[in-house]
Amino acid sequence: MTERSSDNAPDCTDLSPSWATLRAQLHSWAEELGFQQLGITGVDLGEHEQRLQQWLAAGYHGEMGYMADHGNMRSRPAELLPGTLRVISVRMDYLAPDIRITDQLSDKNQAYISRYALGRDYHKLVRKRLTELGKRLQQAAGEMGFRAFVDSAPVLERALANRAGLGWIGKNTMLINRKAGSYFFLGEILTDLPLPLDEPYTQDHCGRCTACLDICPTQAFVGPHVLDARRCISYLTIELNGPIPEDLRPGIGNRIFGCDDCQIGCPWNRFSNASKEGDFSPRHQLDKASLLQLFAWDEATFLNRTEGMPIRRTGYENWLRNIAVALGNAPRSLEVADALQRRRPQVSALVQEHIDWALQQQQNP
Repeated sequence: MTERSSDNAPDCTDLSPSWATLRAQLHSWAEELGFQQLGITGVDLGEHEQRLQQWLAAGYHGEMGYMADHGNMRSRPAELLPGTLRVISVRMDYLAPDIRITDQLSDKNQAYISRYALGRDYHKLVRKRLTELGKRLQQAAGEMGFRAFVDSAPVLERALANRAGLGWIGKNTMLINRKAGSYFFLGEILTDLPLPLDEPYTQDHCGRCTACLDICPTQAFVGPHVLDARRCISYLTIELNGPIPEDLRPGIGNRIFGCDDCQIGCPWNRFSNASKEGDFSPRHQLDKASLLQLFAWDEATFLNRTEGMPIRRTGYENWLRNIAVALGNAPRSLEVADALQRRRPQVSALVQEHIDWALQQQQNP
């Protein structure tokens, strides 16, 4: 990447016609490529670096060792890509039209999959659009270096989006936008082009509301803005390898991949918007699938049905582990107990242990 002097980088008030025109084009291109908002920030994340270090020191990241890797690179984009002066932050809505968020969650015989994971893997789609956006900017600006990232680089995405003016970080640690809630993906372009800055979003509209903290089934929030990932259902069902702690299993309910509760409880998501991307629509009717239906999948079916989807990340063994826990939380029935017993000889010791727990739960009055 070409080195540029940060001393020559304009601030948010330095809008010469050429820079103003270029920024206006950026917003227009972003809209054409399916992004709902774009903002530009510098590389200084200020207090966010200290908060990250405190969070890591407390061990709240659990087995996500990658969160502690790369030193301070997560809070210093210029160390990730030398020469970086600006970060272009974008968001894209992902909630499919007519998707019912809570119906599947309330029926404990049904499988609940986090709404972002029901369709195509967003990494590829959003990164492709971001790369196209970067190329358009490069063509217009001339000599310029850039790299596009979508949840794939050691950067603090929500902090960058906040600094770029896209919203505030809520008590549930999600980025929230007053006009769009929080059901959206984030992506970034790191560039050495000294683009004019947008104003950071400094307001916090959570007020006294603690709905997101109160609704968490496993009480994973230590307090406002502090998540103990080791208790978070998304961590337990996606990131964690090995057994799920027994004391947390009842709280998982029927959630087999991820959790949306802290977003469901957020009043600002009344303003969330349906996505215009067909690729984010549910595949294989996974928004309506039963636990028993998914528990019957063999590994070949799992790999086939989850191809190109975020769900593939958890792996087949953890997929069965998660469903076994959910079946233990399901209403007592002979059908559930029979499915658990029939599956037990066919699975790994890890899954067997969770099946045994589920059978005990099914037998309890």
